[in-house]
Amino acid sequence: MSCGDPHDTECGEVLDHLYEFLDNEMAEGDCAKLRVHFEECSPCLEKYGLEQAIKALIKRSCGCDDTPADLRGKVLARIDSIRAGQRSGESTPTVEVSAEERAGHGAQSNAQSSLATSE
Repeated sequence: MSCGDPHDTECGEVLDHLYEFLDNEMAEGDCAKLRVHFEECSPCLEKYGLEQAIKALIKRSCGCDDTPADLRGKVLARIDSIRAGQRSGESTPTVEVSAEERAGHGAQSNAQSSLATSE
């Protein structure tokens, strides 16, 4: 996505690091660059607001469950794979979650799988 306006930080770069920003996993200098971009770019600000709302909904719905480390790793690896494919122009692959994973992790894995497919 791009709004078509020139920015110091490109829209694609901002969106590639959006979850790091939302999860407070970025250095302050990088966070400041994204904040400046959001002030200048309404499409990216809108995407940020949507993703922030989704994270809040998931936290309210699944906040009491701990995410198993292996599931978190699989979801993050899949998100990276999808992003890499989008950058190279490939079609977006679907997320495959086994019946065992769905049964073992309930609503939380379904919500996280939904997030991965919406990337």
